[in-house]
Amino acid sequence: MDTLNLKKIAQNVRINIIKMLAEAKSGHPGGSLSMVDILTVLYFEKMNIDIKNPKWENRDRLVLSKGHGAPGLYSVLAERGFFKKEELLKLRKCGAMLQGHPDMKGTPGVDMSTGSLGQGLSVANGMAMAGKLDGKDYRVYAIAGDGEIQEGQIWEAAMSSAHYKLDHLTLFIDHNGLQIDGSNDEIMGVNPIPEKFRAFGWNVIEINGHDFEQIEAAIAMAQTIKGRPTVIVAETIKGKGVSFMENQVGWHGKAPSLEQRDQAVAELESGEK
Repeated sequence: MDTLNLKKIAQNVRINIIKMLAEAKSGHPGGSLSMVDILTVLYFEKMNIDIKNPKWENRDRLVLSKGHGAPGLYSVLAERGFFKKEELLKLRKCGAMLQGHPDMKGTPGVDMSTGSLGQGLSVANGMAMAGKLDGKDYRVYAIAGDGEIQEGQIWEAAMSSAHYKLDHLTLFIDHNGLQIDGSNDEIMGVNPIPEKFRAFGWNVIEINGHDFEQIEAAIAMAQTIKGRPTVIVAETIKGKGVSFMENQVGWHGKAPSLEQRDQAVAELESGEK
């Protein structure tokens, strides 16, 4: 798929996110919008999946460790055809398929229930280790927030990934620099991220997380690495695509009003901000 088509899909995904959060009157727009381009490349270009058989045992897996970014994942899954887009506007409603954090039992295409930050890489390790033990060739992807890597469990898991040579595991760090209470630097500095992962024995790739060609190339490179897991440190913009949300910590976990929804959708449809 060419870059133009991927950009159009990502545009639709971002519009869906805004609409669903405005309808729900709650949720997390900032970190959902920042990882859209990564999710778009994974689900529309790189991952070996079957929308008619979401639990296919040989499929590639994705663990959204930053589970509060569920609107981004849901929107991509709907665009990909795992379920009807009408479900998006039922976000967070009682009895609906799509809850505030991913539920692997209730949502087609969701590979792991997540939400407790710091746990996703451990789960991804388990999936990757199971694949090796079973002689499977599927790949496992995980997405963690940069604030999330303040959790100690991430680094215990990172040691395990390298120790067990999980070379079919790829971790994305959505490095947008902000978390719920402020900037990472203010709360608990996480930099230098690449050097830390190198010290833990990982192959490290640094990219612009909104450049489709760089995302595709990084994933392709990760597939060639043997004997080590790969982390892709993606520099991103929180609230990407919406002028009044970009780089604003206040939009970590606040839904837009109907008026803000209309402004954001208009910006996204025009491609301007």
